[in-house]
Amino acid sequence: MEDITGEHGIGGIVLDGNEYTVEQSHFRNKYKVYDADGNLVLKSKQKMMKMKEEFPFFDPDGNVVFRVKAKNILDVAGDYVLTEEGSDEPILVLSKNFTFFHHRWTIKRPDGTVIAEVASRSAVLEALRSLVDVLSFIPHKYSITTSDGEPIGEIAGQFSIRDRYDIRIDNPGTISNTALVVGAVAIDALEGN
Repeated sequence: MEDITGEHGIGGIVLDGNEYTVEQSHFRNKYKVYDADGNLVLKSKQKMMKMKEEFPFFDPDGNVVFRVKAKNILDVAGDYVLTEEGSDEPILVLSKNFTFFHHRWTIKRPDGTVIAEVASRSAVLEALRSLVDVLSFIPHKYSITTSDGEPIGEIAGQFSIRDRYDIRIDNPGTISNTALVVGAVAIDALEGN
């Protein structure tokens, strides 16, 4: 199978490095994504007061290049579709697998073929975080795997004043680094991390 987003990335954004750092604003779900050299490569912010969850993604110059949108209104466990700006054609679908204490997401092609899974590493820690608010400062860790369970990379939170985490991609396989980074940012916002 070929790369899910082709050689031109998504909306002209091609992230071909293996390491990225994401910084989140404290007061709103606003994100900045930096490459390993510290260059701003992508920005996003969650649209507030919308009937459906929506996240536009911007290039470093502030132009909207793609969006992640909920398929349905008020989804607890549902599908979120990634589309290029100006198109309604889905590029990929993020599906939340509803569990009480374990964060688990599936990244699929529009035809439903699973290409990657993102899961929190510790169900016990997630359960404690859900029950005891004071533990929310402990950084999250997620594994990214293929549908067959082969490791692709990880998302690892950092202890810092700002919400910050690193995305490491070791072996993306049939999904582009751009799609994995976009998925990681959307999942962080949707989980309320």
